[in-house]
Amino acid sequence: MRKICQLICCLLVAGWTQAQQVDLLIKGGHVIDPKNNIDGIMDVTIDDGKVLEVAESISADGVFQVIDATGIYVVPGLIDIHGHHFFGTEEDAYLSNSYSALPPDGFVLRAGVTTVVDVGGAGWRNFRTFKNQAIDHSKTRVLSFLNIVGSGMGGGAVEQNLADMDAKLTAQVAMKYPEYVVGVKVAHYYGPEWQPVERAVEAGKQAGIPVMVDFGGHDPPLSLEKLFMEKLRPGDIFTHCYGQTKNRMHVVNEKTGILQPYSIPAQERGIIMDVGHGGGSFTWDQAVPAIAQGLKPNTISTDLHTGSMNGGMKNMNNVMSKLLNLGLTMPEVIKASTWKPAMVINREELGHLSPGAGADVALLRVVEGDFGFVDTNRWIKKGSQKIICELTLRDGTVVWDLNGISKPEWESRHE
Repeated sequence: MRKICQLICCLLVAGWTQAQQVDLLIKGGHVIDPKNNIDGIMDVTIDDGKVLEVAESISADGVFQVIDATGIYVVPGLIDIHGHHFFGTEEDAYLSNSYSALPPDGFVLRAGVTTVVDVGGAGWRNFRTFKNQAIDHSKTRVLSFLNIVGSGMGGGAVEQNLADMDAKLTAQVAMKYPEYVVGVKVAHYYGPEWQPVERAVEAGKQAGIPVMVDFGGHDPPLSLEKLFMEKLRPGDIFTHCYGQTKNRMHVVNEKTGILQPYSIPAQERGIIMDVGHGGGSFTWDQAVPAIAQGLKPNTISTDLHTGSMNGGMKNMNNVMSKLLNLGLTMPEVIKASTWKPAMVINREELGHLSPGAGADVALLRVVEGDFGFVDTNRWIKKGSQKIICELTLRDGTVVWDLNGISKPEWESRHE
């Protein structure tokens, strides 16, 4: 009887051990996790969609799958806080349920991006449509900055309608959907009034969320210093920070090449400088002198839509590569693409590889060569480094694998 009991115990222990098998081990990669101050060769284990452990050497015993990440950076899933994903089929609606916006899964997972923020595509009037079409049907985590314009980023006259800029209703929808709405957006307003910014900030105050400003334009231009120092709050976001569009003040004086004296004090005050590359908002004339004089971006983002994707922007990795070639270190580039944006949008469960965190992970390779990077004025600048995404995990599941490093090698059945 004792032997039978011992046998049963052994079988139970064996079954328990098998049940405890770890799903995945990423072996030998260069882990950069800014939140946890990790920057070195480490192993990462993932189980049941969560990060299990990050350590210098983890045994492969009991691991179901091992991925060799030698020579590859292992980082938290990238967070793009400026994109346009309210795709649809409405005519003449620009980035609000129309053709220029893009479904995220087809365009961002391949760049290591696991979280996107649609900025302003939807307003309080059509957020439910955006949620049904984009948020609810994407593997990518999709969040939103609500447009202060109730009808969203419909282009043209729609975005000039002061009567549709309602702080109270915007805040109400934001507070109704706090798991999805992380900010308020004001954009493309070309009048002399400050009301669009003021109403967006008021909505942000009521809902307890940040505001992102695309400063639009006017002749004469509104004061950028006033925007930074009086209208916005610490934690609010100035996107297109290296843009050079008509009828707008810029962070670098175009005539002298000197950084505006209030630019760095604004950043020190807490104004978030966001890249927001886009199809018309990143120029070497601004980015090169601004960074050389100390104005590095807090957050790196794409302003992804059909125009920017097919122009000089291309994707998140290409924008990151531009900043890398302008002198940011790889840890700085990763922080501005992961942990910092997570903090900016108050989603601090994202952007890191802490044990227990959701296993959103990107494996990035930096390749050396002779590359050309194009700004939105169509000028090329050469660079020697380019970031390429090898693998993307979303909650521990492979959703992009460029070279099949997560797959078993084929063997002929006829040899």
